[in-house]
Amino acid sequence: MTTHPWLAVGTDHPFGPHHLPYGSFSVGAGAPRLGVRIGEQVLDVAAAAQVCHRDARPYSGGDLTALLEVPQEWAPTRAWLTELVADEDHAPVLAEHVHDLDDVTLHLPFAVADYVDFYASEHHASNVGRIFRPDSEPLTPNWRHLPIGYHGRSSTVVVSGTDVRRPHGQRKAPGDAAPTFGPSIKLDIEAELGLVVGGSTQIGQSLSVDEAAEHLFGVVLLDDWSARDIQAWEYVPLGPFLGKSFATTISAWVTPMVALEPARVPLPAQDPQPLPYLTGAAARGIDLEYEVEWNGTVVSRPPYRTMYWAPEQMLAHLSVNGAKVSAGDLFGSGTISGPEAGTRGSFLELSWNGTEPVTLDDGSTRTFLEDGDTVTLRASAPGAGGRISLGECTGTIRG
Repeated sequence: MTTHPWLAVGTDHPFGPHHLPYGSFSVGAGAPRLGVRIGEQVLDVAAAAQVCHRDARPYSGGDLTALLEVPQEWAPTRAWLTELVADEDHAPVLAEHVHDLDDVTLHLPFAVADYVDFYASEHHASNVGRIFRPDSEPLTPNWRHLPIGYHGRSSTVVVSGTDVRRPHGQRKAPGDAAPTFGPSIKLDIEAELGLVVGGSTQIGQSLSVDEAAEHLFGVVLLDDWSARDIQAWEYVPLGPFLGKSFATTISAWVTPMVALEPARVPLPAQDPQPLPYLTGAAARGIDLEYEVEWNGTVVSRPPYRTMYWAPEQMLAHLSVNGAKVSAGDLFGSGTISGPEAGTRGSFLELSWNGTEPVTLDDGSTRTFLEDGDTVTLRASAPGAGGRISLGECTGTIRG
């Protein structure tokens, strides 16, 4: 292990120089700034650009948004930052622009332009089918032909650590004569990967799978909070609405796709063969290992490498009808679930719709979320200098 003394971080640190994720931070009452994380510190990127006599415009605005708009700057920026953190000669001018994480407040890392959520795990989709349609085929006929998704609400995407208010809405259990209104009693999580899009297209333009790869800037952890009782009553015939739109939490750090290159793996076999617009060399999986922690107890370890649809296929499908892609778009992978019970990425599956309570380390049991419950998602992946961490995505339920 090599150590960079001026930053006191080893090359094998999960936030070491092989990672360099981006986020938005502020110090005290100061305005938000774009930062890059190195170990347990954050470097002010715009300030570093100014003292290094570099054009600071791609790093302006206090978050990642401006850089997302100029894909041609992504590789040069990473190369420049890698050189900065590796060379002690920069310490005299940069030291005052490096802040301990304990001294900063983290914000939403970019302005979310639009939000779509997919349904890309065959294991999750099959489990949901078995729960809600026990006498039918688990997967709907279209599932293996296209990445299914729904259009979400970008204005309720929040940064990790933000409390989540229990939503209210209409509910109707199968045996009820009429719907009632009130707080959700089946509040759930969905452990997902969020894909951050950069660059823009025009209305009417579609992206191939290989072109889509050029628009994928990076990833965040994502929790698609879900009110299952509200969702079950409203989703026929148009799909999720109020059961999903009240809150989506993402982690504070955006890991660049280039840092995940050592984690890219072949997709599971896709049968039938996808239509030509969904094929391309860039369509690959990602070897991410998740853990889902419920009030301090790790209750599941979902593996992202089992996901059926690749991020590049999802973005190609999103744009194939000519829908505009914008810098700052965010799309979720859908719940990540593996084949075993201990790898399910939602509490709907873990408790099998409330029929199999989950026991936590303190002896209490849960089926769905109660007020005061805290859920934290974590994930890691192979990196060029050792495993990298995607940080945390956490939220606490408030009534």
